[in-house]
Amino acid sequence: GKPYTIRFKVPEGSRVVIDDVVRGTVAWDAEATVGDFILLRSNGVPVYNFCVAVDDALMGISTVVRAEEHLTNTVRQGLVLDALGAPRPRYAHCSLILGEDKQKLSKRHGATSCNQFRLDGFLPDAMINYLALLGWNDGTDNEIFTREELIEAFELERVVKSPSVFDMEKLRWVNQQHMKMLSLGDLVELVKDQFVIEDILKEGVTGSDLGLVNMAFAATALARERMQTTKDAVLNAKTVFGYGLPESFDKVKDPEAKSMIEQGNFFNLAQRILKEYDAGEFPTPNNEDPMAAFQDAIGEEMDKTTPCAFTQNYQAHMKTMAKEMGVKGKNLFHPVRLALTGEMSGQDVTKQLSLLALATAENSVIDASKAKIVPFEERMERLRSFCETIPAEFREPATKAKGEKDGMGKKSGAGSGSDNVTSKESGTSTTGSVTKDPKDDYEGPPITALDIRVGKITKVWEHPEADKLYCEEIDVGEGEPRTVASGLRPYLKPEDMEGRLVLVLCNLKERKMVGFPSHGMVLCASNADHSDVRLVNPPIDAKIGERVTVPDFDFEGDEGAPFAENK
Repeated sequence: GKPYTIRFKVPEGSRVVIDDVVRGTVAWDAEATVGDFILLRSNGVPVYNFCVAVDDALMGISTVVRAEEHLTNTVRQGLVLDALGAPRPRYAHCSLILGEDKQKLSKRHGATSCNQFRLDGFLPDAMINYLALLGWNDGTDNEIFTREELIEAFELERVVKSPSVFDMEKLRWVNQQHMKMLSLGDLVELVKDQFVIEDILKEGVTGSDLGLVNMAFAATALARERMQTTKDAVLNAKTVFGYGLPESFDKVKDPEAKSMIEQGNFFNLAQRILKEYDAGEFPTPNNEDPMAAFQDAIGEEMDKTTPCAFTQNYQAHMKTMAKEMGVKGKNLFHPVRLALTGEMSGQDVTKQLSLLALATAENSVIDASKAKIVPFEERMERLRSFCETIPAEFREPATKAKGEKDGMGKKSGAGSGSDNVTSKESGTSTTGSVTKDPKDDYEGPPITALDIRVGKITKVWEHPEADKLYCEEIDVGEGEPRTVASGLRPYLKPEDMEGRLVLVLCNLKERKMVGFPSHGMVLCASNADHSDVRLVNPPIDAKIGERVTVPDFDFEGDEGAPFAENK
């Protein structure tokens, strides 16, 4: 009547040896490792390792792929299979997936279900692609696979035993590459779902509503170049709907915005915008057809599309403002962008205002309260109130000190001005509040001589003979990609570079870099000690092959043409 268990008698001196696909040959002294282990508990319930071995035998399992945590279970299971006279399956024990803190991946690291990733805007094929890369590769530099390509390429023998880190940034990059493989129409359908998930639609709006189709199309077209998830299009749209300009100057937290306002151009430009808005003279989207601004997203020849009437009017208006107010480049566009959108950066202003018009139309599908929309009329009133709080000293542009160099490296005058005075008696120097522009100290060839173009890095690999160099293929709109060598290997990973739009100095003659033909230079920025080096982003909405100009310099006419290679 006493309770008892049934144990497996381990033969004296027995060893269990497996040829693990991932870890190679693994052997155990079975008697010393597990001893006579339990098969049936005292309540008659069989233990896990007994059940698994019997189940594998009955089902004829040929290959077992599981986590390394189960490696020691193989001892008991192998002994049971041997005793049953059943063949052992082939084993592959994969390393655990770690979080970015190098600890075992768990729910504390973020999303805990596949559905959460769907809600966050990740594509199923991208998830499968990324998960396959955790501990496996096909032996090439390729990292983007369709499901069919993965099925064709996958070999268990190429699984590595070192643990992999679940990198959300890498997942977002993989997802971005898969989104680029989709047509705009397919992407719009997914973005429609994200508008529903974000819960900013009016009651009763369905996926078939034309208004939602148009909204998703416009939001996708606006954000597509930089989208990494389908949710990004909606999050970007919510930013566009809002208006980030604070209620008063003293509440401006963005140092870049504050510095720009203090330079003095913002106040006068804002006053002109308000005056023209009150008079009905400032260009605004056509309320009858706010989708017109997004027509360049339709079809494949986007560069050849003529801008809509609103965009043309806005561009002409900016040229007029620049001429009449004596400001141009960043001194014009940054203040105008902040005044109209409440942000210092973003996509094309005409498209942002068109998306806002679409969201505020009478038949809009967007719930203004849920999306926290700030209509254009309200923006103008906020701008008016904000301008009243700007201190008097920041209401006029700061004048350049005499003797300061102009943008071409030439002296603009002689003598000593009051903004930069040296005291002979004290030997001290006092400098005015004028913000120093790096272009003021430029002394090289004319800026317009540089042929800087927008390029897309299509391939990156390590230079076989130089440990600090990457070899890159970059599309700069010439039909065939250029090969460029860069010293970015200590600072960036290949996956951080592939697919990125960059700026490339193109009028450099081709030369060999440790045997590799390099034709151009990728432009980067760094801190003073070069411990942090980053790629320079092209302007928003820039096209591959487009020449990039620099604010405050005249790139028109023959004088603005770039020099020949290495002139």
